[in-house]
Amino acid sequence: MNLKHGLHLAYCTNVHRGETWAQTLETLERYTLRVRDRVSPGKPFAIGLRLGAQTARELADIDTLNSFRRWLDGNGCYVFTINGFPHGRFHGGRVKEQVYLPDWTSAERVDYTNLLFDLLAQLVPEGVEGSVSTVPGSYKEFVTKPEQETAMRRNLWQTVEHVAGLEKRTGKRLHLGLEPEPLCYLETSEEMVRFHGELKADRPGDERLARHLGVNYDTCHLAIEFENPHDVIRRYREANVLISKLHFSNALRARPTPEALAALKAFDDIVYFHQVISRSIDGGIRRFKDLDVALAAAAVNAPQPTDEWRIHFHIPLHCEPTALYGNTADHLQGVLDELASDSGLCSHLEMETYTWEVMPGDMKREIVEQLAGEYDWTLRELKQRSLA
Repeated sequence: MNLKHGLHLAYCTNVHRGETWAQTLETLERYTLRVRDRVSPGKPFAIGLRLGAQTARELADIDTLNSFRRWLDGNGCYVFTINGFPHGRFHGGRVKEQVYLPDWTSAERVDYTNLLFDLLAQLVPEGVEGSVSTVPGSYKEFVTKPEQETAMRRNLWQTVEHVAGLEKRTGKRLHLGLEPEPLCYLETSEEMVRFHGELKADRPGDERLARHLGVNYDTCHLAIEFENPHDVIRRYREANVLISKLHFSNALRARPTPEALAALKAFDDIVYFHQVISRSIDGGIRRFKDLDVALAAAAVNAPQPTDEWRIHFHIPLHCEPTALYGNTADHLQGVLDELASDSGLCSHLEMETYTWEVMPGDMKREIVEQLAGEYDWTLRELKQRSLA
């Protein structure tokens, strides 16, 4: 939806299954239109589209694409952003570290991302910017040689060139956002700034980088890193790193008491990575690859109850804290405060709680109810800051 100051808000359709175009369109008709009717009846409704590689190739068929454009017009919807993070299947089986592959060392990631921009350039309305979010280079464990880092930068420059050419031909403003995530090649704002500087150094004076490649700031991910929103945004501004998109999402937080550790077992699933970062009262940090690893370590060597765990499990924005665990809504609210002080910070806002299928039963609502609840929470927070 189109808000004040040229802001656009959508929910990301990666919450739904959609590994073919037929399946994706079916979920848009079955769920997205019902959400539209709940939260924005009779007004243009924005869609944050998730397209895997197979789905994107199917949509690229000219007849299929034209049919979808007519569908958007006929249903009062528009697309301004695409989630290009998961290349392959994202629901219904083990994803874990495979979600980062192919990574930016691979020409396959370049081809896939460039195709997404080709599609987006034909879908985004006139006068609206288009963004694609992507993996943060790779997963840290996958990067073992300097040549891989060089390949990532080279491949990202190929996409910058492609996007710049598309913008020149179409007149549409387009940009890519790398999405820092815990334990990935880029996981903190400092690492993002460093990498952006290395890209800049590869081609001094090439202004296309600042215009077409930036960051997708996922509030769950940087909250897990115990980062402060004001410091993050100041760091990006000072380094001239474009904030391409803001992902609104919440992480779990808990004190690792025996009762909380028992409750957290409900969030351990076989599908997604749930990285854990623990901070002690003296500021010491420990990182765990997944929630089951953290729980196993706690069973051997009990953590201090004064420690704080932050867990990469996207929980609903409207989910209230319990006696055993809370959320990182304060980080998201801090980002909204920054946006309120400078509405030109970023125009793309996307709610991204993709974990509906694996959410514990006491937290799960019917999917349309959940999405409507996220809109209610987000719009209330935006209105409090005169942004909606």
